[in-house]
Amino acid sequence: MKLSIVVPVYNMASDNKLRYCMDSLLSQTMTDYEIIAVDDASTDNSLDLLREYEKNYPGRVRVIASPRNRHQGGARNLGIRAAQGYYIGLMDSDDWAAPDMYEKLVRKAEETGADAVGCDYSLVHRHTMEIGPVTHVNTPEQTGILTAEKKRLIFLQPGSMVVKIYRRSIIVDNDLWFPEDVFYEDNCMAPLWLYFCTRFERVDEPLYYYYQHDSSTVHSISLERCRDRMATMELLIQHSKTFGFYEQYLPELEFKFTELYFVNTLFTCMVGRIKGKYRFVRELWRGLKEYFPDFDKNVYYRTRIHEENQKFIRLLSKSQFLFFAYYYALRTYRQLRRKAEGRKNYGKE
Repeated sequence: MKLSIVVPVYNMASDNKLRYCMDSLLSQTMTDYEIIAVDDASTDNSLDLLREYEKNYPGRVRVIASPRNRHQGGARNLGIRAAQGYYIGLMDSDDWAAPDMYEKLVRKAEETGADAVGCDYSLVHRHTMEIGPVTHVNTPEQTGILTAEKKRLIFLQPGSMVVKIYRRSIIVDNDLWFPEDVFYEDNCMAPLWLYFCTRFERVDEPLYYYYQHDSSTVHSISLERCRDRMATMELLIQHSKTFGFYEQYLPELEFKFTELYFVNTLFTCMVGRIKGKYRFVRELWRGLKEYFPDFDKNVYYRTRIHEENQKFIRLLSKSQFLFFAYYYALRTYRQLRRKAEGRKNYGKE
């Protein structure tokens, strides 16, 4: 079999989300593939819906029911272990694929001998096959035979995993299993899966539809998820030392750790309503300094982190109290200014 598409599912039955996803996968133009849907101990009727698909599409749809909630990474591991395909595709159960997505990715892999092939995605706010705003996931400079310099670019920006297919043996032979029971598992595994590839290619089309809705993981902010993001980046550093490429790609790893472990987590935390926020920011700062005390001297940090965020972080390094005071004063000022501008422009059109 050429391809196994692994779909982790947790409480996605409402609003036609799971059906739309599954129907898009069953409408693929390629024929030699299977869909492995892993129900991650859903509390709604997602599993019943999946069993219906399994009954109606024998040999095409296989359902695995996890007895406990493993989070997305754990559910993906179950699916990959059960997969029979030469390639693995990952699909989130609230997203969907263009009818020819996997045919084009597999064809590109077979034509070039690539271990992984990706595409772009379209942001959509309703169930449609119309193309919305397009996000270019990877760049042409990252494709082809993966030299050390191209791998540097991949560590800096590996791109989304769900828009790619991967040779399954890359994962299995190198024990590249997702961390379980945490969110943000992609942050750790996306660069690792590509690191072990010899060749990476891409199809320059938005073939994946990324559904934006209020219940998406990216719209949820909690202390647990902030800590999960920290944990997955700590795991990436551990893996880089175990696999022996930490020193070779140290500048890139230092930047990516700083960006995801610290910068993104810090400003996500500041936006959310989290209890114990002051203590958590102190913990976050200590963690960064323990791993990379000179993070702000990193060449990528200076060019890739927004200048205003760098200013906030410099203030935090001097005084946590002043950082909080200035952050919330500036946010309040900008909110008031937007309201004032809205009142001024009201009725002009």
